[in-house]
Formats: sequence, C-alpha cells, structure tokens
Amino acid sequence: MGVMSGPYVIRGSVSLPEAELMWRFSRSSGPGGQHVNTSDSQVELRFDLAATEALPEVWKERALQRLENRLVGGVIAVRASEHRSQWRNRETALVRLASLLAEATAPPPRPRRRTRIPRGINERRLREKKQRGETKRGRSGRDW
Repeated sequence: MGVMSGPYVIRGSVSLPEAELMWRFSRSSGPGGQHVNTSDSQVELRFDLAATEALPEVWKERALQRLENRLVGGVIAVRASEHRSQWRNRETALVRLASLLAEATAPPPRPRRRTRIPRGINERRLREKKQRGETKRGRSGRDW
C-alpha cells in the first residue's frame, strides 16, 4: 500500500493537522465475504474541533456553530466502511472530514441586492394577463 496522499487541504493554506486526527478501526459490515470477519476495515476518524489550533479563530467559531448538532463534546466524527481495504476507507474518511470542514467554514453568502422590476415590463405582464382572461371568458358558451 502507498502512503496517505495528504495533507488534506480544507481551503487555501489551511489543512488538517495529522497529529490532531484520532483514528479508530473496527470490523466492517460492508463487502468482503469471509475476509470481513477477520479484518478491521471500518474507519472512524475523530477531530477535536473545539480544541484545534489549526483553524483560524473565525473559521473555528463558524464551524462550531454550523456543526453543533453533529458535535459530541466539541469533537466531530466521520465514518467510512464502503471499501474492503482499511487504507481506502481512511482516504474516504479524510476526504469527507476535509469537505465537511470546508463547507462549515465557508464565508456566508453575500446578501442579495434587491432590484426593481421596470414599470413597462410589469404593465405588459398585466396587459397579457387581462388578454388571456378575455380569451378564456370568450370560450364559455353563456350567451347562446
């Protein structure tokens, strides 16, 4: 097997610190046949979001707020068990954690600038509505 293709960049120059990642391995219920009963291929990756120094303070607050219902004591956990090999599950878990943190630390979207609908367009819309109503009224055979 190769070496992990890290460091996992969250955004810009900020990446996940290898030292702060906590790994746990257990038997997976996924594919693998008899092999599954003997190997610890399921991966659980834990990252202490509340105590980390790797993220800028603003990002950390943003992430803690956005992920609050996923955190257990300030720690975020990600699981991966879809591959037979533990190594590939580790890769998957790392990618998931990095993308989760990237999403959670993203700056809020710019507020929408309201624009006015030009009067001519609005008037045309109302004229067309009126015309359509007339057309439909003409279809009812009331005055026969």
